[in-house]
Amino acid sequence: MVLLQPDPFLSELTSMYERCQEKGSVWVTLKRSSLKSKAQKNKLESKGGGVEYRCLVRATDGKKTISTSLSAKDHLRFQASYATVLRAHMHALKKRERKDKKKTAESDKKQGNAKKPAPKASH
Repeated sequence: MVLLQPDPFLSELTSMYERCQEKGSVWVTLKRSSLKSKAQKNKLESKGGGVEYRCLVRATDGKKTISTSLSAKDHLRFQASYATVLRAHMHALKKRERKDKKKTAESDKKQGNAKKPAPKASH
C-alpha cells in the first residue's frame, strides 16, 4: 500500500477510475485512524495528552492499492475535490426506473381484488 499526499492521491484515483471505466470496480474506504500502535496510544493517554485522530482513505481496484491520511483541517477541502472526481467518473451508472404512482396504485387495486383474504371464522 502506497501512502500518498492528498493531491497525488486524487490524481491517482482519477487514473484508477479511467482504467476501470469499461470493466472493473474501484473500492474506496474511509476510516478513523491515529496511525499509532495501541501501546503508543495508551502511553499518550496515560500522560494526559490527547490522541490526534486522522482520516485514512484507501482506494483499490483489486490490483493496486493507494492511500492517504488527512487531518481534520484538510478534510473539507479533500471532500470537495473527491466529490468532483466522483461526479466526473460516475457516468456509467444507470438511472433507476421509477414507476408512475397512479399506475402502481391501479395495479395494487387490481391485485387486491384478486387476492381477498379468507373471512375469519367466529367461535
